[in-house]
Amino acid sequence: MLIFFDTETTGVETSDRICAVGMVEENSPYYELIHPGRKIPPAASAIHQITNEMLKDAPAFADSNSCRRLKELNAESNVLISHNAPFDIAMLIKEGLQWKGEIIDTLKCAKALMDDLDGYSLQFLRYELRLYREEEEFFASFGAGITPHHPLSDALHVKMLYTYLLDLADHEKLVEISQSHVLLNRLPFGKYAKRRIEEIALKDPGYLKWMLESLVDMDEDLRYSIEHFLREVP
Repeated sequence: MLIFFDTETTGVETSDRICAVGMVEENSPYYELIHPGRKIPPAASAIHQITNEMLKDAPAFADSNSCRRLKELNAESNVLISHNAPFDIAMLIKEGLQWKGEIIDTLKCAKALMDDLDGYSLQFLRYELRLYREEEEFFASFGAGITPHHPLSDALHVKMLYTYLLDLADHEKLVEISQSHVLLNRLPFGKYAKRRIEEIALKDPGYLKWMLESLVDMDEDLRYSIEHFLREVP
């Protein structure tokens, strides 16, 4: 079974927790608010529109229907599909749930299969790939509204993105990409944004070395790519 999945959280730090879950099991949509056991800071609420008042009577993750259902689905035969899957998987691990099945990360797959785009966030891809042209009818078929950063809405956009990616690679290839490092060709930000990393490694390797030393939370694929091209420098 394919499970399209998204979480909203209190933030991105080690101490942050899930405050909402959205998922689509094949054609069955599901959404639930979760009490995270801590306050949601305004910066997080500004993104996903979830407030502390909304969570007053919500269950803790361990007591939630989301937890029960994920445990029922947690089998090697099922596939969890998410945009930036390592983040969502890490959040589940904090709640004591280690996913046993295959994982597809649509963010990593998009980077690997379309390396010339200006961005790879779910909302950027929604417009770059023109998913919006079919989303109204698609969302209506699930009885859901289009609300960016709402976990069910995002899970449905992940489903649309997965279908798009299947035109570029088959399911097995998407699983393979999700399990490996992606060699990025262009730097996504900084003074050399959109320039080829190979070119920067030849002309200004010191800048790339500075990035490796200074940006401790750098995307793992970007770090892998910079290290790869620096090793290739004669």
